[in-house]
This record gives sequence, structure tokens and C-alpha cells, in this order.
Amino acid sequence: MSKVIWVILKSKQQIIEGVSNLLSLETEVCRLFGIEMPIIQAGMAGGPATAELAAAVSEAGGLGTLGAAYFEPDALRKAIAEVKTATQKPFGVNIFASKEKDDFSRLEEVQQALAPFRKELKINEPDISSSADWSRQQFDICLEMAVPVISTAFGLLAEEQMQAAKLAGIKVIAMVTTVEEAELAEQAGVDAIVAQGSEAGGHRGTFSLAQHPDGAQVGTMSLVPQIVDAVNIPVIAAGGIADGRGLAAALALGAAAVQIGTRFLLAEEAGTHPAYQQRLAESNEDETTITKSFSGRPARAVKNRFIKEFEEAGTRALPFPSHNTVTRDIRTAAAAQNNSEFMSLWAGQSLRLVNKKMPAAQMMQEIMGSARAILME
Repeated sequence: MSKVIWVILKSKQQIIEGVSNLLSLETEVCRLFGIEMPIIQAGMAGGPATAELAAAVSEAGGLGTLGAAYFEPDALRKAIAEVKTATQKPFGVNIFASKEKDDFSRLEEVQQALAPFRKELKINEPDISSSADWSRQQFDICLEMAVPVISTAFGLLAEEQMQAAKLAGIKVIAMVTTVEEAELAEQAGVDAIVAQGSEAGGHRGTFSLAQHPDGAQVGTMSLVPQIVDAVNIPVIAAGGIADGRGLAAALALGAAAVQIGTRFLLAEEAGTHPAYQQRLAESNEDETTITKSFSGRPARAVKNRFIKEFEEAGTRALPFPSHNTVTRDIRTAAAAQNNSEFMSLWAGQSLRLVNKKMPAAQMMQEIMGSARAILME
């Protein structure tokens, strides 16, 4: 075979392979985690990210994630077992890696500010002494049960934990909100980074609230390419991404996948409270705010009476996790009474794009189909 013909045939093969990869949207993240779609479901702790949702996303070809940060050890074991029973495909478990400690020094002051909410909900003030912290046990359970992927929020695994995860063949993802955090994560040995823009719903992964009291406020469009340029590991874009346009844009910015949270809140398999889902479907891009009112950590939520009235009272929230512990009874009672005005309605800014309830697999197929159509134009 002449050299010219060989070059032509090789070029043709490369073009065919390139088109095939474009149509399949197989990326470095897909190959890293053994998934078919560059879509990762966010680990939405507190109820929405159930074993059923994680299994559905993974079975459909993405990477489902258990939002395990508030799971007691036995509950986490059960949930992991449920995911493994429902799917043989890779999935992740998201845990907190926060170094923040309890601080109840202003508890009486905060309880006075919360008293009107309890009165309206007809509940008594609970006795509070400390916040539960199962993060060490949660990590150990992930090792014991051979979870394929561990993702962390609010910081990084300890060095010995990272070494143990590597030894066990577990992939590690860290969520970051600045280039500096991304560089620290890469130095720590994580396999991939989630670059979370300020559009993202709920708590984002800002490492230090001393440095960023309200959380880092860099938008996804600016954050993703700067992190892509700064690190040599795959970057996953997050924040305001809810459809195929967002996936296509993220890939164009250099990301190798997207992490989606808010849209999956309306998945049929999600554990999202019906009153929460209804509020999401009725809200728009201008109705979220970043607040510490529920947890003591900055998080984006749909504005409701609790946020408005607590902030108007002028009482500073306790630090996380103490404030989250103090308000738990209010949120629990509000959910039991179907009262979304006193629930933590975590949500990102793309609310007009997430107003339809459907199976998680259908959501993913819609996102992939739209992204393929855009990239092939």
C-alpha cells in the first residue's frame, strides 16, 4: 500500500471515529468512570438523592449519586445495597469533608428568632447539644462496600483516606468553586473535579468560609474554562445546567461532563417532597437567593417565608453544622404539614427548564439528544 493511500485511509478512519465519538458523546469522564453518558447526578443530601434515583441514573448510562451526607451508618449500608441490587453499573456516594465544628455559643439568641416559626407549626423547641457527624464512618462504609466512586463537598478527603481509596480502586471526585480549590484537589490526588458555578442550587463545595463567607461567587461560564486551563485532570461542569444546551456549552468550554442537580429533583425516582416539587415547577430564574438561614452555610434556595422572616429578624445564623441541626425540627414539621414556606427549597437558577416531572432516564435521553443535535449542526 502506498504511503499516500495509507494516509488517506487513516485520515478517513480518524474522521469516522471522531464523528462516532461526537454522536456518542463519549468523553474522558465516561472512560474514567465506565459510564456511557457524560452526565453525573448531583449528590443532593437531605432526601432527594435516593438509592432509587442513583440506580436509575446509572442504569440509564450516567453516574448516579447517593446524597449520603446525613445518612446514619446503617441507613448508608442499606442504601448502597439497594443501589447494587438495582444496577450493576458504576455509581457514587457523596459525603461531606468539612472541617467545621459545632458552635452553639449563641443558641439562645437563635432559638428566640426561631420561636415564631415553631409556634405557627405547633411544635416545641427541641433539646440540642451537638450535631451528628458520621463522615468518618460513611467513608469507611464506602471502602467496605466497594463503592465505585466517592465525591466530597466542602473540602477534600484526609491524606490517609485518599490513599485508602486509591488502594481500593475507588475513584474520587471533589467539588470546587475556585481555581485555587481545583489546584488543591488535583494535588491531593482526586481523579476528577466538579467546577461548581454560583448558579448551582443548594450548598456548593467552597472549602473555606473564612475566605469566602458567602461562598465563592464565580459563575459557571467563567469558572469552567479557567479550571480546565489550570489542571490536568477531567473537569465536570455544574451550576445552572439542566438541558442539552448546557451540556453542549460545557463541552465547548473544555469540560468532559456535567453534574446536574435541580432538574433531577423532579425525577420520578427522586425523594423530593411533593410540595417542594410543586414550588420548583412554579418558580422562575429570579426567585432564588443565597442564604444561610437554614443551615449556617451559604446555599441557593427558592425564596420563601422562612428565609424572608429569619433574615428580616436580623439574627445571624449559627455556623454550619450547628444551625442546620437547630432548624431541622422546623423543616421536618413543615414537610409533614406540606408547608413549603418553611422548607429548605434548594434550587439552581435554571428553574424554567425543570418544570416537568418524568423518569430520570427520559430526562437524560432528552439532554443527550438535544446536545447531539447542537454539536452536529
